[in-house]
Amino acid sequence: MNFSELNIEMVFALMSGKLSAAINRKLYRSFRKLSIDITPEQWTVLYYLWSRDGVTQQELCNVTFKDKPSMTRLIDNLEKQQLVVRSPGVKDRRINLIHLTDKGRELEVATKPLVTAIMRTALDGFSDREVEMAGRMLTKVFGNLKNSLED
Repeated sequence: MNFSELNIEMVFALMSGKLSAAINRKLYRSFRKLSIDITPEQWTVLYYLWSRDGVTQQELCNVTFKDKPSMTRLIDNLEKQQLVVRSPGVKDRRINLIHLTDKGRELEVATKPLVTAIMRTALDGFSDREVEMAGRMLTKVFGNLKNSLED
């Protein structure tokens, strides 16, 4: 690929978060319409917990690419909303494990179909192959940037 031919403005627009901001805005508005009082950031934490309940805060930081102070605030707010609870680790009581409450588990049923519908709208007009290729590309871009941060 000839990088000099790239439309730098377009690349910058995508990389500066416009796509992410648009998806988050749509999610936020859709949650509010259904009187679901969570943010898209909180949803990503809950989404991970629905498949792996009882993980450490560090694991949540790693999978969401958030720093520890941001994750602490997210978990604090989820606790205030009674969606998660912290419990001390069995082997190391200094480490807190994050668990869903019944109320947190119930949000899965209410939100997953909504998020799926939003993503289907976002990907309208793309073939399965195009979506797969874009997913691979974005995963590689993220990996490149993540690796460059570790240097």
